[in-house]
Amino acid sequence: MNFEQVDRVRPLVWQDKHLSVLDQRELPHRQIHLVCRTSSEVAEAIHVLAVRGAPAIGIAGAFGVVLAAHAVQADTGAQALQRINAELTALEHARPTAVNLHWAIQRMREKLVDMGADWRDGILRAAQAIQSEDLAANHRMGSFGAECLPDGARVLTHCNTGSLATAGFGTALGVIRAGVASGRITKIYASETRPWLQGSRLTIWELLQDGIPATLIVDSASAYLMQQGLIDTVIVGADRICANGDVANKIGTYAHALAAKAHGVKVMVVAPSSTIDMATATGLGIAIEQRPGTELTHIGGAEIGARAAAVYNPVFDITPAVCIDFLVTEKGVIAAPDAAKMAAVFGSPAGR
Repeated sequence: MNFEQVDRVRPLVWQDKHLSVLDQRELPHRQIHLVCRTSSEVAEAIHVLAVRGAPAIGIAGAFGVVLAAHAVQADTGAQALQRINAELTALEHARPTAVNLHWAIQRMREKLVDMGADWRDGILRAAQAIQSEDLAANHRMGSFGAECLPDGARVLTHCNTGSLATAGFGTALGVIRAGVASGRITKIYASETRPWLQGSRLTIWELLQDGIPATLIVDSASAYLMQQGLIDTVIVGADRICANGDVANKIGTYAHALAAKAHGVKVMVVAPSSTIDMATATGLGIAIEQRPGTELTHIGGAEIGARAAAVYNPVFDITPAVCIDFLVTEKGVIAAPDAAKMAAVFGSPAGR
C-alpha cells in the first residue's frame, strides 16, 4: 500500500531545537503552529488540547523530556534525570487518563539512566524512535484492521484517531484509510464528538486532505443509522485499555458500542500496545478526567443556551470488553478480548 497517498498530515515536528505543534484548537479554519521550547510549554499544549490523541500526547511528552534535559548541564544522562525529575512529573500529569503519556516519559527516564557523555544526542534519538515506531505501528494496524472488515463496509468512527492524534496515518482512522485504499470501505460516517467537536473539526478535515469523502452526523444519530441497517462496523481508538480488555475512550464511545451490540454491528478498537495498561485490572480502576463546564456551555467563547446550575463534563467513558469484537494493535488482532487473551499477548498483569 502506498501510505503517503492517504496520509498527508503531521501534528508534531522537531525543528531546530524546538517542537512544532499543529494547534488542533484552531482547525479546521486556521493552521497555526505552536513553538514549544520548554517542557512546561509542551505540558501546557497537552493540557489545553492543542495536541491531543493518546499516541500524539505520548510523543509530545517524549520531546518534552528532550527539552527539559537539554536545558540542564550534566555529564551523564543519569545526572540530567536527577535535575529534571520535578519537570517530568509535572509533564506526566498534564492529562491523567491516557496511559501513553506516562508510558513515553517512563521509557525516556529509563533511556536517560543508561546514557553516558553523549546523552544529549541519545535522548533526542530516543524521542524520535518513539515517533517513528508509532507511525510504523499505525501502518501495521491499518492493514490488520482492514482485513477484518466485510467487503463494501459502511463504518462509523468517533472522535479523531488519525494523523492528528498520532505520529501519522492514525489508529482507527488508519484502518479506515487502509480500508478505503483496499476498496473494502464504501461509506464513512463521522460523529461530531461533543463538546470539542473532534469529529466535525478534525476527522472530516483530515479525510478531506486525503480526498476521502465522509458524512458527518450528530453523536446521537448513530443508533438510528444502525437501526436502518446503514452501519456495519464501529471503529474507534482508545486512551487506555485494561488487563481485561475494558477500554477508556472519548465520551460517547460506550453509547455507540451499546447501540452496535443491540443491532448486530461489529465494534473494533484500534490502539498501539503503548495504550495497553496491564497494571489496571478493569475499567473501574481508570481515573476519568473531568474538564471545565464552560466546554459545554460555550462554543467559540460565546455562551449558548440557558445557564446551568451545574455541569458534568467527563472527557472519557469506559466500554466493557464484552462490547468489543476486535481489538487491533500492531501485534495483531484479538477477537472478543478478555483477560486471558490479553495476558497471552501482553503478559500477565502486574502483581500476578
